[in-house]
Parts: sequence; C-alpha cells; structure tokens
Amino acid sequence: MKIGREFLSFAVVGAAGFVVDVVVLYLLAPLLGWYGARVLSFLAAATATWALNRRYTFSARRANNGSGSVLREYLGYLVTMLGGAVVNYGAYVLVLHEMNGAWAPALGVALGSCAGLVVNFLSARYLVFRAK
Repeated sequence: MKIGREFLSFAVVGAAGFVVDVVVLYLLAPLLGWYGARVLSFLAAATATWALNRRYTFSARRANNGSGSVLREYLGYLVTMLGGAVVNYGAYVLVLHEMNGAWAPALGVALGSCAGLVVNFLSARYLVFRAK
C-alpha cells in the first residue's frame, strides 16, 4: 500500500478514534473534570485506533515484519503516540482556555487530533508498523 493510501486510511481511522475520544471525554468529565477525563479519553481513542490501524491501515506491513507479541506492539504504539499526544493535549488546553460552551471540549479534541495527525502517522508507520 502506498504512503498516500496509508495516510488516508490512518486519517479515517483517526476519525473513528475522534468519536471514541469525544464520547469517553463527555462521559467521564462529570467525574474527573475536563482535563482528567481527557487523559483517559485519549487512551481509549489510542487503543481503538491501534486496533483499527493494525487491522486495516498497516496490515500488509505487519504481515511482512513478523512483529512479535501483540502486547509489545500495543505498548509500542502507545509510547510512540505520546509525541502526537503532547501536541494534541496542548491544542486541547489552548481551546479550553480560549473558548467556553458545551462544544469547546469537542473542538479542542478535533483541533488536537488534527495537530497530532502527521506526527502520529509517521511514528506509527516507521516505528510501530515498519516494514522489514
């Protein structure tokens, strides 16, 4: 699969991850606040996107690299997504500081996801799901 198709697939999977992220965020915010809930919503979204990217976006690369254990791959994915997570969370915090209203957290997640997209794609492609 060419890099353009992988990037498009990664972006579509990211859209699904965005839905998971926002749903978990709004469910947990009454218990943990907008900032604490964001940490757990990111982990939920990262888990969902790892599974989908593993199955769809990078399935051909996985088949070629004999990538060891699933747990190692999952943990590696979470660690490599931390670069994008920092960018993502920073954008989220900026939006919450600048905007008010019920949709501000969702907008923060959306802008943060866009900001971290390229960093996360390159990390996933070249560090987690690298071809042999």
